[in-house]
Amino acid sequence: MVFFSLSGGAQSFYLFAGTYTGEGSKGIYVYRFNAKTGTAEWISNTDSVSNPSFLAVSSNAKYLYAVNENGGTQPGSVSAFSFDRSSGKLSYINSRPSGGDHPCYISLDKTNQWLLVANYTGGNIGVVPINKIGALEPLAQLVQHEGSSVDKSRQEKPHVHAAVFSPDGKYVFAPDLGIDKIMIYQFNASVNEPLVPSSQSSFNNTAGSGPRHMTFHPSKKWAYVIEELTGTIQAYYYKNGSLSKKQRLATHSTSYKGAKGSADIHISPDGKYLYATNRGDANTITTFSIGVDGTLRWRDYQSTGGMHPRNFMIDPTGNWLLVANRDTDNIVIFKRNKQTGKLTASGNEIKLSSPVFLMMIK
Repeated sequence: MVFFSLSGGAQSFYLFAGTYTGEGSKGIYVYRFNAKTGTAEWISNTDSVSNPSFLAVSSNAKYLYAVNENGGTQPGSVSAFSFDRSSGKLSYINSRPSGGDHPCYISLDKTNQWLLVANYTGGNIGVVPINKIGALEPLAQLVQHEGSSVDKSRQEKPHVHAAVFSPDGKYVFAPDLGIDKIMIYQFNASVNEPLVPSSQSSFNNTAGSGPRHMTFHPSKKWAYVIEELTGTIQAYYYKNGSLSKKQRLATHSTSYKGAKGSADIHISPDGKYLYATNRGDANTITTFSIGVDGTLRWRDYQSTGGMHPRNFMIDPTGNWLLVANRDTDNIVIFKRNKQTGKLTASGNEIKLSSPVFLMMIK
């Protein structure tokens, strides 16, 4: 993510929180985060935006985009907002259909001309053009996945869970929980339908694992995917749009017997530590150190201070880690030791109904 300076000090950032809106939330909330103290102050929020459960911001920070994670009689969609840096307020621009039900992930290309949306229930990727004033144009391309896998209750059909650009922006990786594959596409921003299968068109994950989210190491040599159903991380060597398996390890202790449901994965800004959240019965965040060869090594388990930790983020300074606990309506702020990677509860938290996504700009 690209970060920008917020007027008023280098240690002050805008924090955006996406939510589920069924229990009273108004949608997207904006806070001012103080990286010296690890505290957050509410600034503004949208009014009645439906289920903005994943967000993305343009490279100039003028526009923000959100999924509207709906389905059935209220089909999935994506929405655009302008962002006023001086006031911290969002203004609605427009919405468009996402091409499938329950969109759960969006990403922007380097040109800020295209928005990719992963439709979980639809099992497809929608490609939405963005015009010069930040508004969304009608869907330009819809890429449908096919197949199923071994867990018939969760993998009865494709469930695309992310659409992640490679570090150079030339490829898109789409972890699909339903078919246990990472689909791989070349991306060309200059054509009307920018996604085409790459030479390595897919990568098979372990059967029943349920690949969910993916992140690239700052060195661009390695990639890591969190697998929801088995509570595992698959590490890969990465080069020129291709993956090869490197290591697979659990995000839970060997003695853990409860329900699994791993969710999110991020790497510290210095590339030294990887963190992963676990839902199910665990409600923990796991810390791994990253070796010089990209190999992960377990370091610690930490309670997230709430239930169902869906998404988390590390602030731009690397000193704080924030976790969104959906079912306990709180965002817990941890102090992070840069040398050891260890997390310590700061005692600071944000009360918010059903928080599920966090993002900062500076």
